[in-house]
Amino acid sequence: KWGMDSYLYAPKDDYKHRAYWRDLYTVEEAEHLTGLITAARECGITFYYALSPGLDITYSSTKEVSVLKRKLEQVSQFGCTAFALLFDDIEPEMSEADKEVFQSFAHAQVSVTNDIFQHLGQPRFLLCPTQYCATRAMPNVASSEYLNTLGSKLAQEIDIMWTGPKVISRLLTVESIEEITEVLRRPPVIWDNLHANDYDQKRVFLGPYSGRSPDLIPKLRGVLTNPNCEYGANFIAIHTLAQWSRCNIDGKRDLSLNDTVSADIKLETETEDGVLGEDVPSTMSPNIYHPRHALKNAISDWLVEFNKKRSAWGVIAKPQPCVAPTVPIPIIPSVNTCMSLTSTTTTTTVPAPPPTPVNNSNHLQALAEVCSSVTTTDSYVQPSAGPVMNSLVSETTVVSEPIIASISSSVQNVPSSNTLSSMEPMDCNTTPNNSPAHAVKIQTEDDAMVENTSTCSEASGSMQVEMDGTSPVVNGTQMIVENDSENHDSGDNADQESSESIDVDKRLTQEDLSLLCDLFYLPFEHGGQGIQLLQEFNWLKSNAHVVMRKLKEDEAASESDIEEWHTRAAKLNEMCNAVNRLFQRLTYCNNRELLYDLYSYVWDMRGVVSLLNSYVKWLDCVLCLGIGFSNGWKETFMSGEQEPWVFRGGLTADLQRLIPVDSGNDLFVYKAPEVPSSKIYTIRPYLASDEDAVYDVCNKICGCVGSSAVADRLVGGFLTLSPELCMVVEDESGIVGYALAALNVKSYYQKLAISWIPELRMKYPLENNINELPQNVQDAIRYFHSFVVDVPEQLCRQHPSKLMCAVLPSVTDQSVPKRLITCILAALRANGSFGVHTTMSSTDKQSHEFYSKLGFVDLNPAHEEHPGIKTMCRSF
Repeated sequence: KWGMDSYLYAPKDDYKHRAYWRDLYTVEEAEHLTGLITAARECGITFYYALSPGLDITYSSTKEVSVLKRKLEQVSQFGCTAFALLFDDIEPEMSEADKEVFQSFAHAQVSVTNDIFQHLGQPRFLLCPTQYCATRAMPNVASSEYLNTLGSKLAQEIDIMWTGPKVISRLLTVESIEEITEVLRRPPVIWDNLHANDYDQKRVFLGPYSGRSPDLIPKLRGVLTNPNCEYGANFIAIHTLAQWSRCNIDGKRDLSLNDTVSADIKLETETEDGVLGEDVPSTMSPNIYHPRHALKNAISDWLVEFNKKRSAWGVIAKPQPCVAPTVPIPIIPSVNTCMSLTSTTTTTTVPAPPPTPVNNSNHLQALAEVCSSVTTTDSYVQPSAGPVMNSLVSETTVVSEPIIASISSSVQNVPSSNTLSSMEPMDCNTTPNNSPAHAVKIQTEDDAMVENTSTCSEASGSMQVEMDGTSPVVNGTQMIVENDSENHDSGDNADQESSESIDVDKRLTQEDLSLLCDLFYLPFEHGGQGIQLLQEFNWLKSNAHVVMRKLKEDEAASESDIEEWHTRAAKLNEMCNAVNRLFQRLTYCNNRELLYDLYSYVWDMRGVVSLLNSYVKWLDCVLCLGIGFSNGWKETFMSGEQEPWVFRGGLTADLQRLIPVDSGNDLFVYKAPEVPSSKIYTIRPYLASDEDAVYDVCNKICGCVGSSAVADRLVGGFLTLSPELCMVVEDESGIVGYALAALNVKSYYQKLAISWIPELRMKYPLENNINELPQNVQDAIRYFHSFVVDVPEQLCRQHPSKLMCAVLPSVTDQSVPKRLITCILAALRANGSFGVHTTMSSTDKQSHEFYSKLGFVDLNPAHEEHPGIKTMCRSF
């Protein structure tokens, strides 16, 4: 359909591909692999079988080479006619036995590869070299003895894979391709990691194929695209690559890197064309390639996929750092996870990206799931972080330890030259994807953080990539069936478009998908709407104090500034609403496979954008009230702003970094919901009209009926004396939580003593029948009548602000209290505070656990003058 013609099979969930490469396939495994090869052939796809023996092969051993031949002979009997040997990410050192036979490491690899190539009858063949990009070439490409040996000694019919200047190359220039072609004595097959995301699982790449001029096509043997771990997320990557392969004119002006920006990664503040919101001609000649135009075409076709009824099961787990086993581990059976891309055509194969070598510590912890099989089945397997899975075994065996999993590759062939195949997935972390398996929901490590205290006391409430990044963590889980029958159908009509069952306002539109792609664009740049989010929030945050200063100095002169600030705040709010709309519409789509692939990313992005909007709304209230900022505003707004466009963690992380909270990384680590949900929680500043609702939440959490004494003690003072530092969180039913703070606890207690406690003493007189009341109510009333302003000096110096946070038990989304706390800490930071504390009964274990998950620690030493009271604090 699109012109793809090759598929490389190199999945690390097939443990006999790399770790146990010597082992032959069992009868059951052989049946699965044969079915895959046959399906590829029936669809006109060349199936390349890749093997990675480089970890421990003795090149000079006749026995080892015979074992290698026997393994590939077995696969050839399954009907495979194309092969690849992958020597990426291995130590470039030979054994002592090899050193006695071979002149160099390159000679050893060439000898074995040529021998295998001849033994199999000179089939289509690919080699992935150990030096597979310019940065790995020693000392450089032109002078690399290794590459020159490959070029001069390797059989000319064998194609060699190359990733470009780097493992993940921003640009591929004609000059760089000509250089490697001269060294290798043949045009390379590009192994393109532009859309690979297994090195940073907070990111998924939905931008167009870019940075490669169609002028390269005649100079290449082919292009292998190694896209995202989530198969469903690769539509744009493969579709735009297919468009590129059919073009011969570059419709996009070249990006110049001759500036002060690093040539390695150019961090841009505009689109890839240097213009924000650039207009691209709606129609272009078919032979002209322009990334934005290609993206528009791909989005139009992708929208149809979202309306197809497809089922998916399983727990959605956010990616988290995985620990690789020190030795290979046996496998557990499951459905094939690496399938040929029958719907694609131009040469595409999907391997995992070439990793930057490191102690073998970057293994894919779970299956990198491919969401569509050549036989159009609806089943997909979701990787489990614990057990090891074998993509070629039936669902009968389970091993309790994790093993490498990987993603197959997609390759795109260029019009000229022979076929190419694909490359091997490198050792990188992958994100668990959706897939079927009927199982029971398991409890994950991270429980939802809810404060549900019956008695409230004092306050409560593989391939390593050359990029600076770490992967987030993912909890292993078992599968559960998604109970959302109204949103999807598990019937046989999986490929039929069925959008009539979804209300018009719940259907995804091209505008929604355009926003989605802009939010998750490419490794070295954000999409236009993503950049807009960054710019608008950064401007609003940075100019709030400027507007406030002008307001105080010259009211007339500041009117236009305030109007601009409010206009841009309204614009940010509109953008936030658009992201909310995208999130909710995605949860309603018929294609549950796509939903499962994308949900955790969009959920996280929506939460962060909503948090930014909440903070801006708080700033808006500050401006409207004319409260202003205290002496710490300058440090807050002027620190760390020199380079806000950092790519580690993608746009989500870039937006998080703009929130003025230092040492707050723990507040951005949370597990996505286990099953898709359209529920949205909104954090906003407290309003006077919210008082009854906040009291109601407090009473429910504390189990108080018939008396507001506990709520008067815990929340009343904050709402009355410090409303500008109070936040609430609400869902469609109303307020479900709050975070209340006072900037300076000493000043706050003094105000309590003067204007709040006297009222409560009158409201709750100390009567003889007090013992008949619930214990927490008794404690509150006695507290009112014994209240004295007594704050330890240590607390005032290091953690001067006081806070109280609580959410109803019905809020099971653990990110809600973390986002709520983040917002209130940002507000405190804007007022010059860098430390906060909260207090509770020393026996209140639930509150202690709740605040511990929010990054609070016990104050050390504890205050001896307040026995029975525990103080927890955190800096920010």
